[in-house]
Amino acid sequence: MSLIEEIEKRKTFGIVSHPDAGKTTLTEKLLLFGGAIQIAGAVKSNKIKKHATSDFMEIERQRGISVATSVMAFEYRDKQINILDTPGHKDFAEDTYRTLTAVDSAIVVIDVAKGVEDQTEKLVEVCRMRKAPMIVFVNKMDREGKDAFSLLDEIELRLKLRVCPLSWPIGMGQRFKGVYNIYEKSLVLFMPHGKQNEDDGTMLFEDLSDPELDKIVGEQLAEELREEVDMIEQVYPKFDKEAYLKGELSPVFFGSAVNNFGVKEMLDCFVDIAPNPLPRETEERSVKPTEKKFTGFVFKIHANMDPKHRDRIAFMRICSGTFERNTNYLHVRQGKKMKFANPTAFMASKKSILEEAFPGDIVGLYDSGNFKIGDTMTEGEELHFKGIPSFSPEQFRYVNNADPMKYKQLEKGLDQLMDEGVAQLFTKKESNRKIIGTVGALQFEVIQYRLEHEYGAKCSYEPLNMYKACWIKWTDAKAFKDFQDRRRNDLATDKDGNLVFMAETAWALKMAQDNHPDIEFFFQNEN
Repeated sequence: MSLIEEIEKRKTFGIVSHPDAGKTTLTEKLLLFGGAIQIAGAVKSNKIKKHATSDFMEIERQRGISVATSVMAFEYRDKQINILDTPGHKDFAEDTYRTLTAVDSAIVVIDVAKGVEDQTEKLVEVCRMRKAPMIVFVNKMDREGKDAFSLLDEIELRLKLRVCPLSWPIGMGQRFKGVYNIYEKSLVLFMPHGKQNEDDGTMLFEDLSDPELDKIVGEQLAEELREEVDMIEQVYPKFDKEAYLKGELSPVFFGSAVNNFGVKEMLDCFVDIAPNPLPRETEERSVKPTEKKFTGFVFKIHANMDPKHRDRIAFMRICSGTFERNTNYLHVRQGKKMKFANPTAFMASKKSILEEAFPGDIVGLYDSGNFKIGDTMTEGEELHFKGIPSFSPEQFRYVNNADPMKYKQLEKGLDQLMDEGVAQLFTKKESNRKIIGTVGALQFEVIQYRLEHEYGAKCSYEPLNMYKACWIKWTDAKAFKDFQDRRRNDLATDKDGNLVFMAETAWALKMAQDNHPDIEFFFQNEN
């Protein structure tokens, strides 16, 4: 198969939502349709040991939430589908933001009862910044929730998306009978308890005025459906693929992921309309996927995917050309050639060695500490892919060694977990004390748990009142020396040795900025 054919075969997308909207369950059902798994796991059930395929970390199974991005690939209708299931919890938003640099489109999951939630707004904003086309999936239609038209208004108002319903619910909750697939002009009847297979309960229904509809769903629901579909045709724009690909129009589907209902309709439409791998911007130029020479960038690092082997894996998105096993490529930041004997393809925690990969694919590279998030690999050209940020943390704690016999294990554990980019480590210049900074409080619990269970090290925390950690830059050496002398107690270094100003309060930060105009302060550190 030629490179062009391989590119046209691929669709790489992320699934985003507020926690508990059903994102991980939807991922499972997509994998079921793709034949990648035979049975879906119950993420929150303690009675059954079949846990969600994409929640592979032990702490995720215990808490019933996703705390790390999972990568899964499967084939469906001759297409290679790459899914990135992201954490919904706001404390892990940084992982999600970075992951969205590696996708070409997104599916936004919304709970019919809760509607649009805060975290959904933030994630959609990130997708919009990246001009990623979005499909909306309204989930949990088998429960009572908001009226479908009210929900569409809320999506347009709060998410600022121009919507276009491509399926429509027949009833809701106890009255839920199924969906009318506007995109394919077919009726799909609801069968509870996840019984829907590929073609169960699906019938072509070109004309909704057909009296057969009354017999199938009942007169009242049939009449409601006719009126509502008529209103949709008058109020909402017709589906336009070009507008969708530009991120100007978002198709909306309704269903119930836990019952495997409405998922196939969305997947079939996604395969038809979602973009193939798109060009990626670097500081030097735009990289097209069809270029012959290989390029790729690391957007995530995960330590101990397999705790038995203590492996550390860098997730790399292929941007152009063909990536081949055992071939030398340039690590741009380090300026050295590297080759990989065991590059892997992902099925959540299951991995298999691959010989080659193409634009849109996510490859796992075993790493002994060479990679940082944002690193570029090429066939020789010096390129730097844009926009993989590190944000200033919002919560800080001193970290102490709770077991002096395990000093080395703690150092190694902190070193590797910080490389994942989920938290940041700062070392005070004066006292050499270590500070962990995170976006949310739950991160501290995850770090403590993983240090103990993956590295055999124990840590304790001390509270620390801190407003912001700001990266600093200067050009005037005299001005910097003055700043350093006066602010010595407030200075620390990050993991890469960059100087950071630790501001205790907003007022302290403002005073530092006013008193030292030649020093620049940054809240974001672009890798």
